[in-house]
Amino acid sequence: MTTLVLSVIGDDRTGLVDALAGPIAAQGGSWNRSSLARLAGKFAGIVVVDVPSSNTDALIAQFHSLTAEGVLDIRVELAGEASPGDDGTTTRTLHLVGSDRPGIVSEIAKALAAQGVSIEELVTQVSSAPMSAEPLFEATATLRLPASVGMDDVQGALEQIANELMVDLDFSE
Repeated sequence: MTTLVLSVIGDDRTGLVDALAGPIAAQGGSWNRSSLARLAGKFAGIVVVDVPSSNTDALIAQFHSLTAEGVLDIRVELAGEASPGDDGTTTRTLHLVGSDRPGIVSEIAKALAAQGVSIEELVTQVSSAPMSAEPLFEATATLRLPASVGMDDVQGALEQIANELMVDLDFSE
């Protein structure tokens, strides 16, 4: 089996998931994991698929056809090496809420990178605050901490900038 990572984007319209899933099924592939969304009028996402190695080239050719037809822009990459199951790292969830302003993601990402913490997944949105209707930024991130970094260190680093950013932080396992 070959594992492929697809990044897809196109003008949002009915049938795009079917256009993507059809060739995968036709080549005996399995749709493993995905994150797809409508963002600013575009349909975008990432999909991980397994396909029999003998059908990989045919599947990639079908994806190139969809791109050439203007259905979806599909980029195909071979999956990287899987992380070992017990590599000494731990995961934590960070939930952040605050007034929206430029630079929030950059500042948080910089502080995490300085601690050696990886962001495995990040989901963000801006909505209207309930009472004031001011833009409210929310983020939920899955963080991977190396064995050498304690949660207290990460929390301390983020809390130092949380006041400047005017955000509330909450951590969970």
